[in-house]
Amino acid sequence: MSPPLVCVGLSHHTAPVDVRERLVLAEERQTELLQVMAQAPAEALLVSTCNRVELYVVGPGADLGERTRAAVAGVAGEDLAPYLYAHHGEAAVLHLFRVAASLDSMVLGEPQILGQVKDAFDLAQRLGAARGELARICAAAFGSAKRVRTETDLGRAATSMASAAVEMARHIFDGLRGKTVLLVGAGEMAELAGRHLVSAGASKVLVANRTAERAEALAATLNGQAVDFERMEDALLLADVVVCTTASPTPVITREKVSQVLKPRKHRPLFLVDLAVPRDVDPAVHTLDGVFAYDVDDIQKVIDENQAARAAAASKAEVLVAEEVARYIRQRAVREQVPVLAQLRARAEQIRRAELERALANLPAPLSPEQARVVEAMTSAIVNKMLHQPTAKLRAVQAGDSELVDAAAELFGLDASPRKAGEG
Repeated sequence: MSPPLVCVGLSHHTAPVDVRERLVLAEERQTELLQVMAQAPAEALLVSTCNRVELYVVGPGADLGERTRAAVAGVAGEDLAPYLYAHHGEAAVLHLFRVAASLDSMVLGEPQILGQVKDAFDLAQRLGAARGELARICAAAFGSAKRVRTETDLGRAATSMASAAVEMARHIFDGLRGKTVLLVGAGEMAELAGRHLVSAGASKVLVANRTAERAEALAATLNGQAVDFERMEDALLLADVVVCTTASPTPVITREKVSQVLKPRKHRPLFLVDLAVPRDVDPAVHTLDGVFAYDVDDIQKVIDENQAARAAAASKAEVLVAEEVARYIRQRAVREQVPVLAQLRARAEQIRRAELERALANLPAPLSPEQARVVEAMTSAIVNKMLHQPTAKLRAVQAGDSELVDAAAELFGLDASPRKAGEG
């Protein structure tokens, strides 16, 4: 018995950044996709981040997986279809749990993904797209992620994208003491990168953002200075390290802008790390002398070097996630076994009553009230004793033997279609 869940998507595992950036969806587009897929009784959740776009759907019909894949392919374009993967049933549940626990992230244990999945769930709930079984799956996934955070060192051992970028910058400059940092963008990732850079010794922080108020607020938090977004060249002239995290659909740092400042900089090395998808830095910038430009895929190399430190914590986290998936499967099976048990009892009682009435009708003389009570008790006792073992075994679902629910329906000829209508 598989949970009624399908997941179709692409991620850093299957698609390079130039493919992923083409599938970054604005919230309006996400809303449209959710509304299309979450027509009752179906439910839908869309997780859209820099490193993954995944559509989770609970609903009826054997073609649910095909419909979900078609919906994602329709948004992505058929040329991106080869990059898509699909998970069904328990495999889809396990995948969502691993994503929420940051076991499927580019950086194992990074903390942002759980918040991103929760934000996706909040949007789905506001739209009425996650309301029943999908809401229960998400709640279980969040509980599982919390357990990973509290019972393992995965989060504490993690290297975030921001800290990996700082490590690369430190290597380029042989330390960051006295260096000037330019943050392009003023969101959570920019703040995290800024804090890491300041901790690593950067002496000055500049913040450029299209919304000046946000730039000023982040600059104040980091004891830095807000600069004019439209005068990016002035800031590039001063900066040693540039970290880009905007949501711009087109590059905000072009080869032309950077080439203009190289001579006035007297060819001081310039380190650019692009944490945005779509990319903020034109890939052609990398061809300029004295410029070191890296995107999120390049940072994977630094992350891989730190993988060993997180391996033990990740192994323990995988065990915990597997336990939590099994717990969800058991709980779902318990919810579903009640109709099967009820049908089994009702069918047995129907047969007992019909056979008893037939037997009484064939007697040469009516039974006395006392005799009728004895026969009634005897037939009831036979049914109860016959059903005792099947009932006990079905209740063993709570210990993990969930396949017995389907077996009972098959063996006793019960109607399990109301449950199976919701399966994928």
